[in-house]
Amino acid sequence: MIEKHVARYQSVQITTSSPGDILVALLDGLFKFLHVAKHCLGSGDRARAGQAMSKAHAIISELLTSLDHAVAPELCANLASIYDFCLSRISHANRHNDSKAIEEVMRVMTPVREAFTTAVRSLPREGAQPTGSTG
Repeated sequence: MIEKHVARYQSVQITTSSPGDILVALLDGLFKFLHVAKHCLGSGDRARAGQAMSKAHAIISELLTSLDHAVAPELCANLASIYDFCLSRISHANRHNDSKAIEEVMRVMTPVREAFTTAVRSLPREGAQPTGSTG
């Protein structure tokens, strides 16, 4: 019963969130799955590690396909290279049970996550009054 309410809350939260907030949530989810994969590889829980790596791979694939090269070609090319690297390292980790490859993805994606989080948090919120407004 509680799971149904949580799923409903998450559904509403996603539909009312800004694209930036959704991006930050995806990156948070990515790191959650990477941590789970690393832990499970270390503890020998291969099935759960595989599931977590699959979810991490899906998130990065979605980030890659959502790049709009027409808007920011240089930035998108740089991000595409990072995402391609991460996809190959996750695939390697999955095939070879290599937690070091998962650590590499975490190391490479940490500055990306921090940059997007900082950028999204610095954007004015919809409906918020500008700073210094006396309205």
